[in-house]
Amino acid sequence: MASQNNTGGRDGPWGNGVTTDFDVEHLVRRGQDRIRQITPHGGLRRAALLVLLAVVGWAAWTGYYTVPSDSVAVVQRFGQYSMAVLPGLHFKLPLGIDVATIVPVKRQLKQEFGFTTAGASDQYQSPRDGKRETEMVTGDLNAALVEWVVQYRISDPVKFLFDVREPRGTLRDVSESVMREVVGDRTVDEVITIGRQEIETEALAKMQALSTKYAMGISIDQVQLKNINPPGPVQESFNEVNQAQQEKEKLINEARRDYNKVIPLAEGEKDQRIREADGYRLKRINEAEGDVARFVALLTEYNKAPAVTRRRVYLETLQEVMPGIHAKIIVDEQTHGILPFLNLNAQKVERP
Repeated sequence: MASQNNTGGRDGPWGNGVTTDFDVEHLVRRGQDRIRQITPHGGLRRAALLVLLAVVGWAAWTGYYTVPSDSVAVVQRFGQYSMAVLPGLHFKLPLGIDVATIVPVKRQLKQEFGFTTAGASDQYQSPRDGKRETEMVTGDLNAALVEWVVQYRISDPVKFLFDVREPRGTLRDVSESVMREVVGDRTVDEVITIGRQEIETEALAKMQALSTKYAMGISIDQVQLKNINPPGPVQESFNEVNQAQQEKEKLINEARRDYNKVIPLAEGEKDQRIREADGYRLKRINEAEGDVARFVALLTEYNKAPAVTRRRVYLETLQEVMPGIHAKIIVDEQTHGILPFLNLNAQKVERP
C-alpha cells in the first residue's frame, strides 16, 4: 500500500499517472532535488543572497527623492498624511511605506475655457466640451460665446490633496458656474464691449470665495476674458453694430479734439485782451491822477507867488521845447530895423 502511495506520489504532480494519492514528504524531496539541479554547488544560498541584494537595492532606490525648487512634497506613511517637505534631496521609508507626492506650489497653473493651447499636458487645463462651455445667455436673453482663462496657484498642498477629491475638476466647474452667473447679470452689449473688466474683477472675487469655502487649497491669481463673440447666425449683424459704435466713438473723439483745440485758444485770447484792457485802464487812471496831483501842486505854488511861478513855468517849457529846435534866432523886442528883409513879424522862419 505504501508502495502504491509512493508510486502515486511520483506520478501525481510531475508524472503521467492519474492517481490522486501521493506522499507529501516525497513531494518535498522531489522539489528540493529539482532546485539542486537548477542551482548546483550551494546555489540555493547564492539565490537567496541575490534575492536579498535585489530587495536591498530596490529599497535603496525607492528610499530617496528630489523635490524641485518650485514645489513641495507631501509625505504619506501607510496612506496617512505625515509631513510636508521643502525642495531638495530627501529620504523616506522604502518599499511603499512612505509615499511622497510632488505638488508645484510656486508654479502658476491655468485652465482654458473654449480653446486649447497646443502642447498642454494637464487634462484639466483643456476644455472637456469647448462649445458647451462657451455658450452663455446674457441678462437681456441674448446669446454669447465667451472664452476665458483662469490662472491659479496651489496655496495649501494638504487641502489640495486630501480635502477635495478632484480640486482641479472642481475648479473648472466653479469657474464655469461663476462665469455664467456674472455674464447673466449683464446685457450682451456690455459683455461684448464695455463690461469686460468688470466681468473679470467680479468673476475673480466670486471664484476665490468659492475656492476658500470648498477648502480646495487653491489661490486664484487672474481671470482673463479672451474672445467674446455672438453666435454664428447673428455675428455679422453684431460686427456691423460694433463698427457703428466705433465710428461713433471716433467722431466724438474728433469733435472733442477740435473743441480742445479752438476753445482754449479763444479763452486764452480773451484773457489776454482782458488783462491788456485792465493794464491800459490802470495806466490811464494813474496818469490822470498824476496830472491832477501835479496841477494841484502847481496851483498851490502859483497862489503863493504868481509871478515867480509863471516865470518858472515859462522857463521849464522853454527847456523842454528848445532842444527840439535846430535853427534859433533870438531878437530883442526893443530893437527895430535889424535885418528888415526877413520880415520876422509877418511870417515864421523856416528851417533850411
